[in-house]
Amino acid sequence: MYVDPTKNQDKGNLRWILPYCKPDLPRVAGSIVLFCMNNTMALTIPLISGLIVDRVIVGGHTDELMRLCALMIVFTIIRVSTRYGYQMWMERFGQNSVYRLVSDEYEKLHELDFTYFNHTRTGDIMSRMTSDTDAIRHCLSWVSYQIADCVVMFIGALCVMFAIDWRLALALACVTPFLFILTRGLSTHAHPLFYAIRNSLASLNSMVEENIEGNRVVKAFVREPYETEKFDEHNEDYMQRNMALAYNSRKYMPWLDGLGFSLQLITLGLGGFLVINGYMTLGNLVSFNSFLWMIDGPVRQSGWLINDWQRFNASCIKIRKLLTAQSRITEKPDAHEAVRHATAIAEQVGAAHPPAPDRISGDIRFDHVSFAFPDDPATPILKDIDFTLPAGGRLGILGETGSGKSTLVNLVSRFYDPTVGHVLIDGIDARDWPLTTLRSQVCIVAQDTFLFSDTIGGNIGFGAGEHAARDERYIRRMAEIAGADGFIRSMPEGYDTVVGERGVGLSGGQKQRLSLARALADDPSILIMDDTTSAVDMETEAQIQRHLREMDGNKTIITIAHRISSIKDCDLILVLEHGRIVERGTHAELVAAHGRYWDIYHKQLGLQSGCSQGY
Repeated sequence: MYVDPTKNQDKGNLRWILPYCKPDLPRVAGSIVLFCMNNTMALTIPLISGLIVDRVIVGGHTDELMRLCALMIVFTIIRVSTRYGYQMWMERFGQNSVYRLVSDEYEKLHELDFTYFNHTRTGDIMSRMTSDTDAIRHCLSWVSYQIADCVVMFIGALCVMFAIDWRLALALACVTPFLFILTRGLSTHAHPLFYAIRNSLASLNSMVEENIEGNRVVKAFVREPYETEKFDEHNEDYMQRNMALAYNSRKYMPWLDGLGFSLQLITLGLGGFLVINGYMTLGNLVSFNSFLWMIDGPVRQSGWLINDWQRFNASCIKIRKLLTAQSRITEKPDAHEAVRHATAIAEQVGAAHPPAPDRISGDIRFDHVSFAFPDDPATPILKDIDFTLPAGGRLGILGETGSGKSTLVNLVSRFYDPTVGHVLIDGIDARDWPLTTLRSQVCIVAQDTFLFSDTIGGNIGFGAGEHAARDERYIRRMAEIAGADGFIRSMPEGYDTVVGERGVGLSGGQKQRLSLARALADDPSILIMDDTTSAVDMETEAQIQRHLREMDGNKTIITIAHRISSIKDCDLILVLEHGRIVERGTHAELVAAHGRYWDIYHKQLGLQSGCSQGY
C-alpha cells in the first residue's frame, strides 16, 4: 500500500496521512459519537450545579436535591465512560495507522537503489522509522482529539456563558483576540525549530550508530577521548536546538498562562459585582465559574498542542521525502513479456543457450560499457568494457584498488545501470529482465561480509528457498564446498551456533566462507566472488577452488582477486587499470605476453623471468 504524497511538503500533511487512516475511519466515527456524548455531559453538569444552588440552597426546595444529585452522578458516569471509550479507540486508530505507515517505509527502503543509501545517513533513516513515526502516532492518537476537545469546549462554553449572562461572557470573550495573536506567534517560530531538532537528532543517531559499528577500530587506536568529544559536540547541538524551542515556549507560554488566570479574575470580580447588584443569580455564577475551566484549559493547552502539531509537520516532511524518493533502478512494466519474446526468437534460430522466462543460463556480454555514478557523471569509473563470457564459463578479474572491479560486477546484478552500452544476460539487456528473476540467480559474495544475528545454519540457508533452508544435508554440503564445514563442526553447537551481530566472534576467513556457503545455497546461475577468499589461507583457498570446479559446470563464475592463484584456472582473465581493460586472455597467454599481468605474477611468486617462460 504505497501512498504518493502531494508535492507541497509544508501543507497537505493531513491529506497525505489520510489514506493510512482510512481502514480505521469507522473506529474514528464511533469515537466522534462518544466524543459528542462526553462533551454534552461536560456542558450539562455545570448547569445542574447551578440548579442545585438556586433551587435547593437558595430556594429551599430540598426535595429536589436527591433527583438533581442522582442526575449529576449519572451524567458523570456517562461522561467518564465515553471519554475512556473514545480515548482507547483513538489510540488504536493511531497505532494501526502508524503500523501501515512503517510497513510502507520499510518496503520503500527495499525498493531504493544503492545511490540513495550512498547519500543518506543510517541515523537519518532510523529517525524516520522511530521518532518521526512516533510523533505522527502521538498526533493521531492524542493531539487530534485534544484539539477538537479544546475547540468544542471553548466555543460551547462561550455559547452557554452568553446564554447565562452576556455581559460577563462578553468580558471573557475580549481575551480571545490576544489568544489568537500569541498562538500564531508561537506556531510560526516553533516550526523551523522542530525541523532543526529533528535534523540534529538524525545527525546524533548517525554518529552513535557509526561509533558502535566501529568500536573495535576506536579501541585499537585508543581514540575514545576523540570520539567522546565528537559525541559531545553533536549532543551539545541537539541540546541547544531543544533549548531554542524552550526559549520560544518561555517567550509565549507565560502570556498564555496569564490569560488563563485573567479569566478567573474577570469571572470572580465582574461576576461578584453582577450578583451583588442582582443582575445574575448565585447559581448562575456557580455554573459560570464551573464553565471557566473549559475556557481556561484550552488557553493554557494551546501552546503545547501547537508544539505537538509542528512536531507532526516536521516528521511528515521527512517521511514524505523518504516515500517519494525515486530509485534509478526500475523494472520495466513489460519485463516478463520481453523475456518471453526473446526466448521465442532464440528458440526459432536454434540458439545454444536460449533464455528462459524464469531461469538464467549464465551467458554474459558487456557491449562497450561505460559507467559513471549519477552524482558525478564527469568522472567515469568504467570505460568501454567489452567482453563475452559463455554460460558455464569462468571469468577472472584482476586490477589495483579503485580500478572498477566491484563496479563492473555490480552491473551484472543491476545494482547500477551502465551510462553507455549494454550488459546482456543470455542475450537480453539486463534492464529488460525482471529484477526478481535477475537478482535471484546472480549472487555476489563480497569481501566485506555481512552475517545476521542468527544460527550458522540459518545464515547459510538465508538465500535458499524455505525447503532447502530446512534441509540440513543441503546446508552441510554447501558448507563443505565453501570450506566451512570443518570449523563449524568444531563449535560446541555446530550449525546451531548463534552468530553475534555482523559475525562477531568469527575470524575474517570464517565469515567469508560462511558468506560463500550462503551464496552457494541460493544455487545461482551466476556466482560472483568479489575477493571472497582474501582472508583465507592458501591451502583452504585451493580446496575451495577445487570444490567449485567439481560443481555443476553450467554455473558461470566470476572471480575478483588480487591473488593470481585465485584466477589462474579461469577461461578468461581481464586486467583492469583506471576502469579500462588493458589485458585479456588465459593465464598462459597473459604470462607469455609479459605485460601488466606478468608483472603481478612475477611479484607474487617471486619467479625469475627465465624460469617463467614456460607458464
